[in-house]
Amino acid sequence: MDSRGPVSVDEEVAALSRGADRDSLFMQAGLILPGRADPVVVRVRNLSPGGMLAEGKIRVEQGAAVEIDLKNIGPVPGRIIWAGEGKFGIAFDHQIDPQAVRRQVVSQSDLPPHL
Repeated sequence: MDSRGPVSVDEEVAALSRGADRDSLFMQAGLILPGRADPVVVRVRNLSPGGMLAEGKIRVEQGAAVEIDLKNIGPVPGRIIWAGEGKFGIAFDHQIDPQAVRRQVVSQSDLPPHL
């Protein structure tokens, strides 16, 4: 048995994220990359308090600082912890509530007139 612990911050974050409860979902979010004015739309495949799996036709570099604009939460800073063919993992700089992203916000104008 290998008792070696995580050797880098990225590995430690990844180990924590793997142990966290994840919400599998299919939604879009805006990825804000350094040096780009406009967010890039990516698909959120799963979401946990500490990070997420995203998919998109964009090239990202491991270790890059990014922000992801999540519905009902807003921009969340983080880092790319791994990048593969069309998919990548983001570790958030602070924990979020994944259930808040799933909540549907209903405004007064969305309600039927009799309510």
